[in-house]
Amino acid sequence: MREQITLAIETSCDETAVAVLNGREIVASEVASQIDLHAITGGVVPEVASRNHLRALRPVLERALAQAHITIREVDAYAATRGPGLATSLMIGCSVAKGLALASGRPFIGINHLEGHLLSPFYGNFVKPSVGLIVSGGHTLLINVDGVGRYRSVGGTVDDAAGEAFDKVGKLLGLPYPGGPHVNRLAATGDPTKYEFPRSMMESGDYNFSFSGLKTSVRYLLPKLQEYRLEDICASFQEAVVDVLVSKTVKAVAETGHSTVAVSGGVSCNTRLRERFEAECAVLGLEVLFAEPRLCTDNAAMIGFAAALKLARGERSPMTTDIDPNLRLV
Repeated sequence: MREQITLAIETSCDETAVAVLNGREIVASEVASQIDLHAITGGVVPEVASRNHLRALRPVLERALAQAHITIREVDAYAATRGPGLATSLMIGCSVAKGLALASGRPFIGINHLEGHLLSPFYGNFVKPSVGLIVSGGHTLLINVDGVGRYRSVGGTVDDAAGEAFDKVGKLLGLPYPGGPHVNRLAATGDPTKYEFPRSMMESGDYNFSFSGLKTSVRYLLPKLQEYRLEDICASFQEAVVDVLVSKTVKAVAETGHSTVAVSGGVSCNTRLRERFEAECAVLGLEVLFAEPRLCTDNAAMIGFAAALKLARGERSPMTTDIDPNLRLV
């Protein structure tokens, strides 16, 4: 059955993504990655990212429409990420979505990238009271969720995000960019007890995180070792990150009185993180929800899902809505 057709665009960093939703159902999702381009410099170069968004957006949009078996005239509403992210990247996706909405007389809604991640574990379900952990390359946040648009900050990182620490340690170990998935792969056959890395802020009494000291600990250890197995370094480092993330999250859930944990963001694909959350939550009688792998890294489907929930509530954005590279969730 045809419901409201929403076309969403995500260009907050280096992924050019377009998705089409029929109501809350994702019927098309296309992503053009720039990983190979930014691997040359070991990180995202904003000018390179924005230039390639310009090249990729139209063909990605056309592929998404073809996959959904619709024409642009059948779109009922447009959505785009308006922040946070790289200004020159955000500007492209948001401008195109607003332009299409204006030309067709259809509604436009700007979406917070972090809200897209936060709600992604609820795809196919109702959004329920929970504590959401957003863990990615740029963000590590704990959010109390009382419903769509009803959020309260519980904690966050005071320095490096967890995903940033994974990537930086991967670089220290000479692994390809981005390092996080390679660290996870090598850790699977390593000894997580081989090296004792710090669990920063574990006893801080709050729900904030710090991962810069952990990254520095790896950096100072490597020159002292005459020989070592990459697998053991990766496993020990990964276990330190996972220990802190899981411990603080389940404590936060207990304090709020909720019974559900929702984990999202690129690092939520980490197999050890999922194993530990599933084990801890089973012991404590908590429900744990993970975003589907296709919704974990940057994508337009999660933006479209958040937009569909808001559009159904009558929310719209004025055409004067601008991008905000530092847009806050709460």
